[in-house]
Amino acid sequence: MLIQNYDEIATTDKKKDCLAILEEGLKAADPEDIIPKFITPEQIKIDGKIIKLNEFSNIHTIAFGKAGDVMTRAINRIIPIKSGIIVIPKGSKSKIKSKKFRIFNSGHPKPNKNSVKAAKEVLKFVENRKDTEFVIFLVSGGGSALMAIPDNITLDDKIHVTNLLLKSGATIQEFNCIRKHLSKIKGGKLVENLKCQGIALVMSDVEGDDLSVIASGTTYMDDTTFEDAEKIIQKYNLKKKIPLEVLNRINQGRNGEVSETPKKPKISNYIIANNMNCLKAMERKANELGYTSDTIQVFGNNKDAVKKIIKNIPNEQKSCLIFGGETTVEVLGKGSGGRNHEMVLRILKNTQKNDRMIIASMGTDGIDGNTFFAGAITENFKIDADIINGFLRNSDSGRFFQKMKSNIKTGSTHTNLMDIGIILK
Repeated sequence: MLIQNYDEIATTDKKKDCLAILEEGLKAADPEDIIPKFITPEQIKIDGKIIKLNEFSNIHTIAFGKAGDVMTRAINRIIPIKSGIIVIPKGSKSKIKSKKFRIFNSGHPKPNKNSVKAAKEVLKFVENRKDTEFVIFLVSGGGSALMAIPDNITLDDKIHVTNLLLKSGATIQEFNCIRKHLSKIKGGKLVENLKCQGIALVMSDVEGDDLSVIASGTTYMDDTTFEDAEKIIQKYNLKKKIPLEVLNRINQGRNGEVSETPKKPKISNYIIANNMNCLKAMERKANELGYTSDTIQVFGNNKDAVKKIIKNIPNEQKSCLIFGGETTVEVLGKGSGGRNHEMVLRILKNTQKNDRMIIASMGTDGIDGNTFFAGAITENFKIDADIINGFLRNSDSGRFFQKMKSNIKTGSTHTNLMDIGIILK
């Protein structure tokens, strides 16, 4: 099973059902099940477009994101890749071992020196391709931090801005707008000087599958501006906290002294999987187990998402609410936990008077916030609200569930299709 501590947390029949449904959601995020739907030894076929692979002298891959190694392994099993580069998070051991591929382990969620090194090597690789060759870009969530070439600011400045945005509650769209305008490769800049043909196959980890947001639109384009970046800084009251060099960079862009990000894509980008793949698989499993199911997606502020989830909990017995998406939390303290931990804890707090139910939420990448866990599972047992509020005030929801032995552990899943969750009655 992908859920490594299943035996420890599957303490009741209902929890077993809940975990079985979550497991199906995780399986649906596996790139090795997704890639073969679009690629055969002869061609790539997607959205009515067919690319004949025998027309090119060599085929190369560049994969960056949490699923980069598994996406590469899946495609390399189907077609003969000449060479390529894989960029995945530090601490994530590559699932593919071949001398054909250079592998970089970079910083995430904050870029590090390896992020810069990897990005420079990828950029050089792209610019050295011959016009008879073909490059397949394999893009997944996490790519924004894994490759970074700061533009006229230092890496430390970029990391400082990243820290501020992570704690501010900014959406991924807002986060990436700023990152794109501080980068030499994001927002489509990576492929600006590509001489040969190429395609990007993208696993979406953002609301609405916005290609300009996933991995900061590195192989796509950007429809945001330096002006937008300035508004986001003002919205979250970050102006006095952001380094002067960063503010100068954004002001230069607003004044036209620095060129804007590309507004048209150089190559075709296609979504090959998203959060709904997981939710539909969970629906099928729930129905197979005899539950009626409703499905929703939630985004934005965690507190608001919890209200929407609770409002949609079905009244019928032997029913479940399946939910997915990705929320934001404002970090208030120095505790451990992530958005999934906090969501489960908030739902627990607000369902004290409800019928007995199982509550669970987890990240498909296997990592929630600053923990080594994917999320949590719990019954809505009776507990004093003041106790829960204490953990929430310190952003310590992960430790709450660790005490309860209710954390879900998967380790790195080598994929990322946002979060999945369930409330089972």
